[in-house]
Amino acid sequence: MLKQLQDRIQAASASNTALEIRGHGSKAFYGQTPKGELLDMSGYVGISSYEPSELVVSVKAGTPIVELERVLAEQGQYLAFEPPRFGGQGRGTVGGMVATGLSGPARASMGALREHVLGVTMLNGRGEAMSFGGTVIKNVAGYDVSRLMAGSMGILGLLLEVSLKVLPFPTARATLRFELSQEQALNQLNRWGGQPLPINASAWWDGALVLRLAGARAAVQAACASLGGDLIEDELATPFWTGLRDHSDEYFVGAARAVEGGAKLWRLSLPQTAPALTLHGEQLLEWGGAQRWVATPMAADAVREAAAKAGGHATLMRGADKRCGVFAPLSAPLLRIHRELKKSFDPQGIFNPGRLYDEL
Repeated sequence: MLKQLQDRIQAASASNTALEIRGHGSKAFYGQTPKGELLDMSGYVGISSYEPSELVVSVKAGTPIVELERVLAEQGQYLAFEPPRFGGQGRGTVGGMVATGLSGPARASMGALREHVLGVTMLNGRGEAMSFGGTVIKNVAGYDVSRLMAGSMGILGLLLEVSLKVLPFPTARATLRFELSQEQALNQLNRWGGQPLPINASAWWDGALVLRLAGARAAVQAACASLGGDLIEDELATPFWTGLRDHSDEYFVGAARAVEGGAKLWRLSLPQTAPALTLHGEQLLEWGGAQRWVATPMAADAVREAAAKAGGHATLMRGADKRCGVFAPLSAPLLRIHRELKKSFDPQGIFNPGRLYDEL
């Protein structure tokens, strides 16, 4: 299949034909509207190597996330950044996971997807195979191209294989619930953030703050005793965190209905210490307050201005009208860097043109 992919890319480059890279298509809604002829990667599957004792796995880009997680779970290990699996747990590929660069509820404590990428093998716009990084954590000297691929939306090249850092499942977990306003929850999260607590994930919505603790059993038990709150049993807590991760939770179901009615779902990336924002529409807070979701009919400029004033930026996650741009506008110097990178890896601009920005 590798030779077929190289031939397809070389032919597209020669004829200046755009290619839309796709695995399962579960994240086709994200980013600008896909363009070009379909380049289907769903058949490029398999785990190339896995060394549980080394906490590293190398996997082909078309491999379903759920299949990778099943193999890891057999060894008591997992993807600590909890990548979202949109459209159900049977959909979503490793290549799409890396290309979108999205992380789940544990991102604030365990790190983003980008921090777990150790190496990649890819095809550039000439159909040439290129490898970056490796299969050990300390492998980077100079520009870290492997992590550059995370969140690039496939505009730089065709991912073939990814090496990822994996971690053992925590020994113990517990979920606590507190009745707090948004402002109270943010203040409390900031106070807890300065303490040695095993807080793995947090979520606030509709007057309730939910914490997930994870780590050594003694540490989790001690934190439960000191924090208080209502202990949520695992049979209720697990579906909640899964729903939050996969955007099938009640909040996101309501947000989807709002989007159908003309609203937009925004993801705001802010400093954890940013105050509560006054925005029209229901908000959901994650990552200790660093990620905030809002489904709102507000104009894009107003949402982005509010995010900028709080020290962050806003990304359009879902919306029928994307003329405002999905990602926060780039400054002239950053746009120039993006253009040069695109030109270097994909001279003819055949990979996912315009998927990240119209100019790329």
